Amino acid sequence: MKIAMVGSGYVGLVSGACFADFGHDVVCIDKDESKIARLLDGVMPIYEPGLAELVSANVKAGRLSFSTDLGSAIEGAQAVFIAVGTPSRRGDGHADLSYVRAVAQELAANIRTPTVVVTKSTVPVGTGDEVERIIRESGTAVQFAVVSNPEFLREGAAIGDFKRPDRIVIGAEDEWARGVMREVYRPLFLNRAPILFTSRRSSELIKYAANAFLATKIMFINEMADLCEKVGGDVQDVARGIGLDGRIGSKFLHAGPGYGGSCFPKDTLALLKTAEDYGSPVRLVEAVVKANDSRKRAMGRKVIEALGGDARGKRVGLLGLTFKPNTDDMRDAPSIAIVQTLLDAGAQIVAYDPEGMEAAAAIMPEVQMVNSTYAAVEGADAVALVTEWDAFRALDFARVKSLMKAPVLVDLRNVYDPAEARAAGFAYSSVGRV
Repeated sequence: MKIAMVGSGYVGLVSGACFADFGHDVVCIDKDESKIARLLDGVMPIYEPGLAELVSANVKAGRLSFSTDLGSAIEGAQAVFIAVGTPSRRGDGHADLSYVRAVAQELAANIRTPTVVVTKSTVPVGTGDEVERIIRESGTAVQFAVVSNPEFLREGAAIGDFKRPDRIVIGAEDEWARGVMREVYRPLFLNRAPILFTSRRSSELIKYAANAFLATKIMFINEMADLCEKVGGDVQDVARGIGLDGRIGSKFLHAGPGYGGSCFPKDTLALLKTAEDYGSPVRLVEAVVKANDSRKRAMGRKVIEALGGDARGKRVGLLGLTFKPNTDDMRDAPSIAIVQTLLDAGAQIVAYDPEGMEAAAAIMPEVQMVNSTYAAVEGADAVALVTEWDAFRALDFARVKSLMKAPVLVDLRNVYDPAEARAAGFAYSSVGRV
């Protein structure tokens, strides 16, 4: 089957490469000529483990190609996926659908054969209706259908998530479109991946509801961590104790500096705006968004507390900047608010991240970026572990202590055992543990 993927960013490129690896003939399309040129040269626009190798293998096999010309690229495609960005709209927090609408208008002018248009982008409820309206009002006589097929990819583990999904959600209004989508995902039948067919609007809401629920779990355990610090509990024990309950589960119960990235912040905000538009407020999600915003600066204050309450003129080493490990994504990373809080308090900041420093440098020019873990800790009055990269999980405590001006370690990801860190001579603090 020929598949066209409009948008060659994170979702489009990962999805397109995986579909090609299944044996489909895939063309990834993007308006950004420099991005397509880099992809043709084998240069990935994002860091995702295994992606460069997957793209290279399928380009060599002739199953994956790239183009800037939508009209010619979609010729003969039975399924055309819309995988463009839907960032928060500046000013009101609604999802910005301008890119989705632009693709729909271009498809309306270029569809020549029966086509299923598949919205892969994360979009508010009713967007599929609008895409269908745009195409239908163009006056096309070609058979088409608009389907919702949200993505559930975790950055850093996206290829595995695509090939071994928890579920595949497809919102379609007619049997012909369902049949085409079954053929698209037929290679996953071997893995017995559950496929859930729903209405288009239900499918669109599933994506937002899933992310809002996961964000709620994160903020719940973070608030339990704060309570643990007050009452003398251990949040990791609390998380294990409740996570063993099959109704709750252990995932996303890791206390830390709050959530960030490309999905949770914008999707929770977009859900709030949709709920407001329909007069059905989601108070719990409102509280989650507010708590997460304040959480990040609170972690900056935790570092200041570890410095004795005064950060002015102090040198702070940060280990990790991206919102999570195994990505170079700095979007809404907790480190941004932590850095600002420390800068406001007069601290000098040195940082190291295995993949995110180029993106971080554009956001936080006041921070000195260095090329290794130990360069970041050298001469520091305190070190804060912000992102739990594997490279930070087995620090040479003796070496770190010898390099630091003062042995103060703030572990915002609870990577280390408090007793071991203190036995190594550190003034150690973490999240939800005493």
